[in-house]
Amino acid sequence: MRTIRYHLAEDTIDNRDVDQLIAWLGSYPRLTKGKVTVEFEEKWSQWLGVKHSVFCNSGSSANLLMYYALLLSGKLKNKKVIVPSVSWVTSIAPAIQFGFEPVMCEADPDTFGLDLDHLEDLLQEHQPSAVLLVQVLGVPHKMDRLMALKEKYGFYLLEDACAAIGASWRGTKAGCFGDMASFSSYFGHQFSTIEGGLVSTNNKEFNDLLLMARSHGWSKDLDRSTHDHYVERYKVDDFHAPFVFYLPGFNVRSTDLNAFIGLGQIDKLDWIIERRSENHARYRRHFDGKLRFQKCDPESTICSIHFGALAKDTEQRRRIV
Repeated sequence: MRTIRYHLAEDTIDNRDVDQLIAWLGSYPRLTKGKVTVEFEEKWSQWLGVKHSVFCNSGSSANLLMYYALLLSGKLKNKKVIVPSVSWVTSIAPAIQFGFEPVMCEADPDTFGLDLDHLEDLLQEHQPSAVLLVQVLGVPHKMDRLMALKEKYGFYLLEDACAAIGASWRGTKAGCFGDMASFSSYFGHQFSTIEGGLVSTNNKEFNDLLLMARSHGWSKDLDRSTHDHYVERYKVDDFHAPFVFYLPGFNVRSTDLNAFIGLGQIDKLDWIIERRSENHARYRRHFDGKLRFQKCDPESTICSIHFGALAKDTEQRRRIV
C-alpha cells in the first residue's frame, strides 16, 4: 500500500503576500508598531463585527492580556474562574500567574468544550467572577445555553477563539460572545501574521486597559481624550507625559511588518474559511460511524486547524495515527 503523507498545516502566506511585503519594504516604512498596526486592528474589528481589537505578539499573550485587563478593571467579586479541562496550556496559565483560583470543568462529549451541566454545578457551588470558554479546535460550542447561564449567574466570559477563527454558531462568529475574546495568527492557524494574536471586545474600558497593558502601562496608544484624562488625573506635565506608566504592564507588542501581512490575510480569509470548513466536512463524512469526533449544531460552521477525534483505546489510536 502506498503511503501518502499530509502536512499538518500549510502556510497561508503565499507568493503574492511575499511579493507585496517586498514591495512595501522597498518603501522603507516604519517596521515597529505604528499606523499599519492600527489599520490592521480596525480591519480585523470590522471583519469580526466588534468595536475594538488589540494586536499583540501571540495568542498566548492575547490570553495573558485578557486575564490581566479583567483583573485591572476592579470589577471582580472574587478571583474564582472556571476553566476548561481541554485547552492549550496558555488558556489557563495566566489564571495561575495572576493569582486567580481556577476551577476545572469537565469536557462536553460533543464539542470538547465546557460540559454545561457540570458548569452550572460549579457556578452554583463557587459563584465565580469569570468563565473561560475555549472554542475547541474551531468547533463552536453550545452557545445558546452558555449565554443563558451567563445571564443567569452574571459572570464575565473570556472566549478563547485562538483556534476558531471563522467558526460560527448560527451565524454569529466565534469571538463575538465573550466580554473579551482572544485569537491567534500563528503559522498553521486560519490566517497568519507569522506570529501574532489579537484581543477583541465591545467594552471600551477593557480595550483601554488592554492597550496600556500591551505597552508597558503607558497611555500613548489611548485615544486623545482618555490619554488627557490620565494626564489631568495624575497632574502630569507635558515633558513627562510620554513616559509615565499608569499600571504595571508588559511589552507584548507586535510590529507593523506583521500587521502588514495580516492586512493581506484578511482579504482572503473568507476563502480560507470556506476551504477549511469543506475539508473538515470531508473528514466527518469519511469517519462517520468509524470514529467518535467533535460535533456541533447543524446550523453552525466549523472552521478548524485540526480534526479532533476520540479513540476507544490506545490500539485504535495507534492505528489511526
